[in-house]
Amino acid sequence: MALPAAAWGQDAPRFCPTRPSLEGSACTTEPGRVHVEFSVADWERDDQPDSRTDTWLGADFIARLGVGPSTEVQLGWSPVGYVRERDKADDRVTKQARVGDIRLAVRQNLRNPDGQGLSFGLEPFVTLPVGRSPVGAGTWGAGLVLPVTYDLTDTLNIGVTGEADARPDEEGGGRHFRASGVVAASIAVTERLNATIEAEWLRDRDPADPSTQALAGLGLQWEVTPTRALYGEAVAGLNHQSPDLHLYMGMAALF
Repeated sequence: MALPAAAWGQDAPRFCPTRPSLEGSACTTEPGRVHVEFSVADWERDDQPDSRTDTWLGADFIARLGVGPSTEVQLGWSPVGYVRERDKADDRVTKQARVGDIRLAVRQNLRNPDGQGLSFGLEPFVTLPVGRSPVGAGTWGAGLVLPVTYDLTDTLNIGVTGEADARPDEEGGGRHFRASGVVAASIAVTERLNATIEAEWLRDRDPADPSTQALAGLGLQWEVTPTRALYGEAVAGLNHQSPDLHLYMGMAALF
């Protein structure tokens, strides 16, 4: 949820980081400006009955360029990835260092591009297979994100995000359907500190390993200046098919 203009003055630039959140955003970057969100630490643990997998991402970022009054284009990439998997049956450990795939997207706002009041839009995207498994997918993917947010009060914003993907198969070579939904509430704790509480349901129809995941997240965002913010989030799995824990932190900047 973007801060009220009064927090920095009516002439404050439009600054609306998407992170930290499982939820999407309909707020777009102003024309000619570049918004960057950059994670300095990202770790996920997936503890299953037969194995434990730890995944670290480094320098994960998304760059957002405003190209119209309510339109932005996006480039996202995870240039550094490290995966450690331990087989619980024989205690064998496998370590792999890989790069991730590139994500290209267009975010088109359909109402209130500053994210205030009732705001909604759409965000089609494609992923390009520049990385390798297990961090990259090995083939292209595509999807559509549909975010809707609404300011209930000056300090409380609620949102719902739906997503449908043609996601690369785990074993490579093809794609399958994946859908998710997120409900979230963002609270302005102070003029500069926001907290986000959210839940996600995700259904993945991968032919090799179909799964249904349930996740809950708690994120914090602190706006240091009108164009700089620090963020962090903890996401916990609520069922056995979900990763146990995901922690990340980083910063957002508007140029």
